[in-house]
Amino acid sequence: MKKAILIIILLVFVVAGFFGLRFYNKYFGNNVEKDGYILIPHKANFNQILDSIAPYIKNRESFEAVAKDKGLQANFKAGRYHVQSGKGNTDLVNMIKAGNQTANSFRIGDFGDMYQMIGKVTKKTELDSLHFVNDLDIIAQEKGYKNIEDLKKYFFIDTYNFFWTVSPREFFAKFEDQYNDFWTSERKNKEQQSGLTREQIYALASIVYKESGGKKDEMKTIAGLYLNRYRKGMKLQSDPTVIYAINKETNFKESIKRVFYKHLSTPSPYNTYANAGIPPGPICVVDKNSVDAVLNAENNNYIFMCADPARFGYHKFTASAEEHAVNAKAYQDWLNSKNIK
Repeated sequence: MKKAILIIILLVFVVAGFFGLRFYNKYFGNNVEKDGYILIPHKANFNQILDSIAPYIKNRESFEAVAKDKGLQANFKAGRYHVQSGKGNTDLVNMIKAGNQTANSFRIGDFGDMYQMIGKVTKKTELDSLHFVNDLDIIAQEKGYKNIEDLKKYFFIDTYNFFWTVSPREFFAKFEDQYNDFWTSERKNKEQQSGLTREQIYALASIVYKESGGKKDEMKTIAGLYLNRYRKGMKLQSDPTVIYAINKETNFKESIKRVFYKHLSTPSPYNTYANAGIPPGPICVVDKNSVDAVLNAENNNYIFMCADPARFGYHKFTASAEEHAVNAKAYQDWLNSKNIK
């Protein structure tokens, strides 16, 4: 009798263990076959969610059963989700229900215009570039600007993190907060002392950035040189402004590696060979260093600069037209020797 009872108890434990293990594996056991990311749009339906996650999991049926049991059909949040090895169905369902998405990394570079920048950014967002541009145009107009191009000064070159579901207003708000934080009372005082408007500061900073190639150690020297030219009433004669004028005309489809005499007359308010003064706006998105370089420009007497073929990426500076002519010829000879056209 006792033996029979023990056998029954043992059988109960075996059966309970069997179903308990199945329950555990179904809800908590690893069901991820390979790591990856899934995108769930705002208008997704349950089948779309299942189709998105299916390539990354071992058992679609068990995930679907747990998802239904936990009400995922009617309660999910759009987003970009990281499906990680070791996660069970419950982990995956809870992640999607809670909206615990993984951010995307965005690199804001020295884009020539905002349309070019948004075209790159929106490759990592749910919304397309047209939607983004239209909404940012509205934001620009609300601020009293003409269009999205006038928002360029709010952006700085750097790497940022955003969710795939970011809205245009959420996107811009992050940069507006950064812009406001950047313009401290100290920088505002230097802005007033410079005698330049903020638009002029950004336009000049963009020239400094392009001329320096983003190298911080020459920025203040270059800023001082261009301020010397500007205050003397001379044309700035910056090659990057000519390149920008041509690029803007061709919608940034033409790549120019070398500025020739024929390019200098390109009709554009941004062309500093054709027009005196500082351009009406920045020729690219700038970094914080280039703005600070304008606000803290080096006090020098330089008027001329020329790329230095002996120090790639750097320049020779001088106040002498004769010396500049020698430097320019050396650089042109170097370009010709490299067959750069």
